[in-house]
Amino acid sequence: MAITVGSNMTMGWLRRLLPRSLLGRSVMILVTPLLLLQVVTTSVFYETHWDTVTKRLARGVAGDIATVIAVMPIDPAERDKLFAVARNSMQLSLTYVPGAHLPDLPTTIRETLVDENLNNALAEFVQRKFLTDTRSLETTVEIYVQLPDGVLQVAVPRRRLFSSTTYLVILWMVGSSLALFAVAVLFMRTQVRPVRRLAIAAEAFGKGRDSADFRIEGASEVRQAAAAFNQMRDRIRRQIAQRTEMLAGVSHDLRTPLTRMKLALAMLRDAPEVGDLRADVAEMERMVGGYLAFARGEGREPAVETDLTELLREVVNAAVREGAAVETDAEPNLRVTLRPEAMRRCLANLVGNAQRHALRIWTTVARRDDGVEINIDDDGPGIPPDQREDVFRPFFRLDPSRNPETGGIGLGLTIARDVARSHGGELTLLDSPRGGLRAQLWLPA
Repeated sequence: MAITVGSNMTMGWLRRLLPRSLLGRSVMILVTPLLLLQVVTTSVFYETHWDTVTKRLARGVAGDIATVIAVMPIDPAERDKLFAVARNSMQLSLTYVPGAHLPDLPTTIRETLVDENLNNALAEFVQRKFLTDTRSLETTVEIYVQLPDGVLQVAVPRRRLFSSTTYLVILWMVGSSLALFAVAVLFMRTQVRPVRRLAIAAEAFGKGRDSADFRIEGASEVRQAAAAFNQMRDRIRRQIAQRTEMLAGVSHDLRTPLTRMKLALAMLRDAPEVGDLRADVAEMERMVGGYLAFARGEGREPAVETDLTELLREVVNAAVREGAAVETDAEPNLRVTLRPEAMRRCLANLVGNAQRHALRIWTTVARRDDGVEINIDDDGPGIPPDQREDVFRPFFRLDPSRNPETGGIGLGLTIARDVARSHGGELTLLDSPRGGLRAQLWLPA
């Protein structure tokens, strides 16, 4: 169990470090092997080539110094001639200080990467007490060798001990890696662009907005996904259109016999049975009208940028004219892309539902992080939590025996949620802080 928990924590930590976008992950897949290759190549280069070259350079300098010491004459005039030859042919600047002694210090004043190879070479060839300084001067390395009657000071050009190919190789590797990385990023951006367009089109279609046909491009898998999306979108549109047309046809077919029944009932004498039949016919007409209103919620109304605050105020003003007590608190100029008439029907159903069962209504609309939230609160009896999902079913009524004139036919909330979801939003019922029911409508911005 402890291993499983530790593994899950490690995986969660790795997921947080990984990039979230497809472009970021694709670039990481390309860059990670490249970085590993650079690290391995640099390590191998430093352990083999650079170390070998540095050793050879250090042995060459140590050998030259040992040769000079071996043939160095006692006569100062002859010594100067030897030092001149060494300066011209070996690039060694020699100075002899008679009677001097090296202090008892470490062989190296300041440690560098080449000091170990240089010290080993001097110890092997010179076999005398020496002192090296590779950091005091920028262009030369100072070497001091203790001789029996003095100190030999040697100034060696830095290029004789340091290989410039080391830095050139590193610069070439880093430069080529950056160039390849830039090419890879440009290529991956081109490959990811069709995926982003497909995601934008799918999101727009899910919010009920018209997504213009986008060009199918990119890799074969992306083209296949784009073609499948276009086909799915066309099938959904055809299905909605067929459903709306079918319901319109059903309405036309049902209204004709209902009209004949109303005419026949009008010609009959008043009787209790006739009154019941007239009430049944009237209820059938309301049900057919409500079913058509439900179908119109999925019509072909285009989505346009709309001032949601103004739309809510229009719905509230209409309810106030009918005698409702409504208070509104809304942020100004909340513009959202939606289908205005469908959203007006959704808000009117929610406000009307609260108006039938409550004395006072409060409406608020405000922008949230990822969308717009509309709350419609009332002080009515509310709805039990275990029945809040049932009321969204078509033709469902909490009290089947109540009067349809006051309770409706059970399609108001169904139409409201259908409109909300067709915009990519959601409608939920909650407990209101006002004591009744809260209808919370969320729409993506």
